[in-house]
Amino acid sequence: MFAKAFRVKSNTVIKGSDRRKLRADISASFPSLSAEDLNELIPNKEELNIVKIYAHKGDAVTLYVLHKKPIFFQLDKQLFPTVYTLWQYPAMLPAFVTWPPVLQKLAGGADLMLPGVVVPPDGLPEVDKGDCCAVTLVMNRAPVAVGTAAVSSAEMRNSGMKGKGVNILHTYMDQLWAFGDKSQPPVMPVTNSPAQVEGETEGEECEEKEQEVNDSSNPAPVETSRQSMQELRLDEHEALKEEEPVEDKEGEDANGEEDSRSPQEQMDELLLQCFLHALKTKVKKSQLPLLTGTFLRNHMMFCCPKGKYLDIKKSSYKKLSKFLHCMQKDHSLIQVKELSKGVESIVEVDWKNPELCSFSIPEDFEPEKKPEEESGASEVLYQPPEITTLYGVTARLEPLFQDAQKKKGTPLKAAEVRNIITEYVKKNELVYETNKNYVNINPTLCDCLLEKSEYQEVEKLKWDELFSRTLIRMQACHEVLFPGQPPVVKKGQMEPIDITVASRGSNKKVTIIKNLEAFGLDPAVVADTLQHQVQASCGLQECPGAKNRVLVQIQGNQVQQVGKLLLDRYKIPRKYVLGLDKAPKPGKKK
Repeated sequence: MFAKAFRVKSNTVIKGSDRRKLRADISASFPSLSAEDLNELIPNKEELNIVKIYAHKGDAVTLYVLHKKPIFFQLDKQLFPTVYTLWQYPAMLPAFVTWPPVLQKLAGGADLMLPGVVVPPDGLPEVDKGDCCAVTLVMNRAPVAVGTAAVSSAEMRNSGMKGKGVNILHTYMDQLWAFGDKSQPPVMPVTNSPAQVEGETEGEECEEKEQEVNDSSNPAPVETSRQSMQELRLDEHEALKEEEPVEDKEGEDANGEEDSRSPQEQMDELLLQCFLHALKTKVKKSQLPLLTGTFLRNHMMFCCPKGKYLDIKKSSYKKLSKFLHCMQKDHSLIQVKELSKGVESIVEVDWKNPELCSFSIPEDFEPEKKPEEESGASEVLYQPPEITTLYGVTARLEPLFQDAQKKKGTPLKAAEVRNIITEYVKKNELVYETNKNYVNINPTLCDCLLEKSEYQEVEKLKWDELFSRTLIRMQACHEVLFPGQPPVVKKGQMEPIDITVASRGSNKKVTIIKNLEAFGLDPAVVADTLQHQVQASCGLQECPGAKNRVLVQIQGNQVQQVGKLLLDRYKIPRKYVLGLDKAPKPGKKK
């Protein structure tokens, strides 16, 4: 199911009621899990996301993602654990054992056939048709695939272990696994080695397998299993390198060496750096007391190095108040008090604190330009692209364009299509004699423009209908022309800039902007501009399901400000901006 890339429809944070329902559904579907296991799988305070996707065959699937790893997926109202979950709880599902080379076939989309199943000494696991089950490899209990039983265990034995055994849904190394952190299967030794294979052993292949199993006292099968797994990992890493040639450089320093720290530790350090920088260069004693929110927006954000963005939720503190209380308690840098109910302010700064005195501004820090200067520069530099709708010649319409020497795939403007059709009608003398508003239908026009049910009924068409039928049956294309660059022709309609408003937490909203790159806009520049305009937290995130694209996320419902920026400043045509209707209505709370 996940052998090919899937398309992400939505990605939202789970609600409290849905979290409780999910925990109850997992408990009912997998009774072997204890209450402690459920609390560990579905923690109360950790962020859990619901990601709705469409598989490459069109199946609608719901993913439950914890710590950027899919832990369960739901298909046709049935829950299935992912390999990440099964590596934590290997006894969660009944498991069928197979040979390491079979994994490559399963990862490619094949189902598990019964001749490839290794029967352990205690027999096959007891399953009914349609039951959820796992697949493991010889000498390692770590599951590498999840699916449903094609037949019951009794039918498997009665068939002589022939036919299909497990319908595979998800495997190690497929696209669902790649949606997580891409960790490798752990090594879990098998307590009872399958020393004897039950059932009939036919042919040379079965004899070789039986010999390998009988030699279980020799460590050779273990080495073979590990070697095969290592080869699979190397193949998988090579495939990922081919698919994703551009790696994320955020975790590398100036010398090109990878930063071994976790993203959370890096964000903690960036927070402390911007905090000390703001205290030393931005805050004056006359400004105290200073609202903590104002301190973050107007001072710390301006001290963030170019190319980086402060996001407290990605730090270990999660909240600004917790970070500031740590600066007060552990570093003795400031004093924070609640001067009014629910509103905290910085009331005092220890300017003589050794940590603050010894702090030096980073050499690579570049002062931010003033919004006015930056606005003027952007208006001069950026010019919107010129977008032209085109129509490509299809195989069905190729005979109609043959006289004009336009082959299949040739993109044409609407006016060019109109001229070619007009010339074709005049050349073949198809204008209706008594009424020149109509065109007679010849065999070529019949095959190209009429449905089968119309062959015997329609003998003539109006000029406008003739043109509209032609354009509808052509391949939609568009041409994008940036100033000073050659035009680029692409298939399909021009994808517009999409502005959406999503909920985060109980009553918090964020504005998300997608597809800025298609119009030549740098998401980092747009995010920085909006951050100055609306004075709200703003950052970049990877766009799910799209390579080399990022989306801009701003705190609050900022659709009105985003619309003004795109329409008035960047001069993007309104028809290429979606979501402007989501702006808060006047008089209503944002």
